[in-house]
Amino acid sequence: MRVLFLSVTAGYGHHQAANVLIEYLRDKGVNCKMIDTFEYINPILSESIAKGYLISTKFTPAVYGKFYRLADKEEGGESGKFSMIRLTNSILSKKLINLLTDYNPDVIVCTHVFPAQIVTQIRQKRIYHKTIGIITDFTVHPFWEETDIDYYITASDQLDYQVMKKGIDGSKIVAMGIPINRKFATKMSSKDARTLLGIENKTTVLVMSGSMGYGDVVENIMRLDRMDMDFQIISVCGNNKSLKTQIDDLEIRKKIYNFGFVDNIDVLMDAADCIITKPGGLTSSEALAKGIPMILSHPIPGQEDRNVEFLVNNGVAMYTSDTYPIDEAVYQLLSSKWRSQLIKKAMTKIGKPNSTRDVGNFIIKLAKE
Repeated sequence: MRVLFLSVTAGYGHHQAANVLIEYLRDKGVNCKMIDTFEYINPILSESIAKGYLISTKFTPAVYGKFYRLADKEEGGESGKFSMIRLTNSILSKKLINLLTDYNPDVIVCTHVFPAQIVTQIRQKRIYHKTIGIITDFTVHPFWEETDIDYYITASDQLDYQVMKKGIDGSKIVAMGIPINRKFATKMSSKDARTLLGIENKTTVLVMSGSMGYGDVVENIMRLDRMDMDFQIISVCGNNKSLKTQIDDLEIRKKIYNFGFVDNIDVLMDAADCIITKPGGLTSSEALAKGIPMILSHPIPGQEDRNVEFLVNNGVAMYTSDTYPIDEAVYQLLSSKWRSQLIKKAMTKIGKPNSTRDVGNFIIKLAKE
């Protein structure tokens, strides 16, 4: 049994979703191969896309957001609008055909829309493999409607109507959740987690800014420090070394534990009473699995705006703005037990702690068929 995973380097969640599934499948004895699609086809193109994504989302987010909204359509069925993209993917697909011929996978799993588009072009050449697309946000990126694959893994069945409005057959929708590391499927008590981390056992606010350290994190922490409520702060800066240095140098009253890139986010979440985070699909899925109330801040324009809409409208998160800042959200959440309980109850309906197991078993079943 062979499964081929196709992703791209743009963004962290796409690769991570593939990696956790590969780990699960290999434990089951499945042969897996992971390909960065554009890296395989053209390394220069891959580097350009990765750098372009980083620059557009971190330094020119408004431009990225405008492009996303331009691409987004309310209804499926329009043709020709993205013909240039289809033409480009048709050209790129020619080299990928050689890989499919050599590896001959039982199932192809695309964790990014671009390889899913390329696979769609390959299928039009009557080269057929069973295919799965994994949508790693709480929305459907506009380019997914330009694909034609066997199944679409979505974050929630609450997205079914949106997917079908894109022109995708409802029978192809499988709402098993965004694949996350299996360690998020279990939870320890906040006391045990704090003991494991070596921090005080008291109310804790976790502040995260994504793998790139995006958002006005310093201002958020300063606002939290000015609050009279008694709590401690855990800050995770990801790969942003400059941000970590800035926070390390802050003179604040509250106790703060400041980290760079870590591999124990699951324990940090267990230790916290709430999380302030950028609304990425992966982090949001991890928080949902852990049942930790989310306060969303500084979304990257585009799909993360849509993530905010989904998460807030489904009652699993709060969202800050210029007129509803971080400190007010934290105060309401920590001072009102019913508010926290309401969010946690909704999280049990939306969260998918066993998403990787469920998607992995679905892939195995499809391969056996």
